[in-house]
Amino acid sequence: MRLLKLFVLPLCAAVALSAPLTSATATGAVAQAAQAAAKPPPVPLLWRVSDADNAVFLLGSFHLLRADDYPLSPDIDRAFAASDKLVFEVAPEEMFDPSVGQRFLQRARYDDGRTLSQTLPADLREKLNRVLAKNGRSLSQVDALEPWFVNLSLVLGVSQSLGFSPQLGLDQYLMRQAAEAGKGATGLESMDHQLDVMDASPADEQIKALREFLDRPTEVPGMLEEMHTAWREADLAKLDEKARVEMQVKQPQTYRIVNVERNEAWVPQIQKLLDEQKKGDSLVVVGSLHLLGSDGLVERLRAKGYKIERICSACAAGTADLAPMPPPPAPVGPPVRLTDEPREGGPSGTAKPEGKTGDRKPKH
Repeated sequence: MRLLKLFVLPLCAAVALSAPLTSATATGAVAQAAQAAAKPPPVPLLWRVSDADNAVFLLGSFHLLRADDYPLSPDIDRAFAASDKLVFEVAPEEMFDPSVGQRFLQRARYDDGRTLSQTLPADLREKLNRVLAKNGRSLSQVDALEPWFVNLSLVLGVSQSLGFSPQLGLDQYLMRQAAEAGKGATGLESMDHQLDVMDASPADEQIKALREFLDRPTEVPGMLEEMHTAWREADLAKLDEKARVEMQVKQPQTYRIVNVERNEAWVPQIQKLLDEQKKGDSLVVVGSLHLLGSDGLVERLRAKGYKIERICSACAAGTADLAPMPPPPAPVGPPVRLTDEPREGGPSGTAKPEGKTGDRKPKH
């Protein structure tokens, strides 16, 4: 089910902006944090990519989390402390721009005079009506919206009923942490480009994804839990099967637009952090899908000749690329609360990086 992949896809904007449009009411982040039960930290999807001068940490995100997914692994804390700046899919100031909501809804609506009722087959209209009726809604209320957005809203409604929150997503948490620590935070693409990606899926693949939800609505909670557990346990095989391979097979054009083309555009930007920057490390936070398989950033950067190391204290000996983290640096500031609201203008830091020194040597 393609929209289940939003948990590991680069769809931060959709996660943040669609929540108010779903039928479910999100559990308050404050209440979640207060009621969180102690659990071991999630095993991180974290790699260190380096040349002779500096390094880029690649971290696989989950865009909706629960309060008991915190605290994070000490590996992530150390990578954060070692990095002079953070790089997200979209810069924090763009993600929290007040105009994004309106721009998002513009992409979600038909712009050619069609309606959802005209687009969907009769059997799918009937199934959608039944699902919407259970939540006190009707097809007429969503008739102006395209199938991808309706599917997204339905999945988000289920996720919130299970206690997941975008405010607790790894991206938003690290944006707040960067702001508190005074670290710079930038983006790999513009918000408008990310919104265009949301709207670019071919119509037949949109309908196919919506049908998957409507044919098995009672199975969706279990699917969401399975995806979340795979991320928490850093089960690369399961994530690859359920998030990447399944999408590549069932929605190949969407997969190309959402994953392959984005990775191709991001690799040169990550290379600049290594090749043109002679000092200072960076932490790059992207949807976990972007790190998986031969299309992923890890393997693409490996093919460029960079040194690849898996940073995972909780991983068993023999894990591919496994390497120890350096000793922890001194604390950089007070701890960040999970539920801090973004600062005005977005939670981007302003401090200038102070990295290590040394002349860059050619890569071999």
